[in-house]
Amino acid sequence: MPAKPIPPGYHAVTPYLTVRGAARAIDFYKRAFGATEQMRMPAADGERLMHAEIRIGGSVVMLSDEFPEMGGGRSPESLGGAGGSLFLYVDDVDATFRQAVAAGGKALMPVQDMFWGDRFGRVADPFGHVWGIATHTEDLTPEEIGRRAAAERGQA
Repeated sequence: MPAKPIPPGYHAVTPYLTVRGAARAIDFYKRAFGATEQMRMPAADGERLMHAEIRIGGSVVMLSDEFPEMGGGRSPESLGGAGGSLFLYVDDVDATFRQAVAAGGKALMPVQDMFWGDRFGRVADPFGHVWGIATHTEDLTPEEIGRRAAAERGQA
């Protein structure tokens, strides 16, 4: 039987994070977001992880330590900041936000109700990645979102 083009349990797009201290990052993601570790592959040096996978909710997040000697990715710490962010939907954004901060994350934006129908806040993890955390609270049409956005900008 031929393999499926997308393995079972994965999505078409899977985040892959490069960090300094992948083993510590896995521990943080477990405490902050309830991640479960799926697998890890230690590097030959015995100190770094060349690949690891965790599951947060229904999604896999892949990660590894930096491997600049192999042309690998650089962490936000090496680059002076993250070039993007991750968006995480959860059942209770307030509880998850508090949990992430208690685990060592830095609150960047407190949780608040947003014009697009989510309750949303931002946390930076100790490895430089930024996480937008949200709970969807309202189903809105694009027109309703547009009106609310205009009102928020004082253009209503």
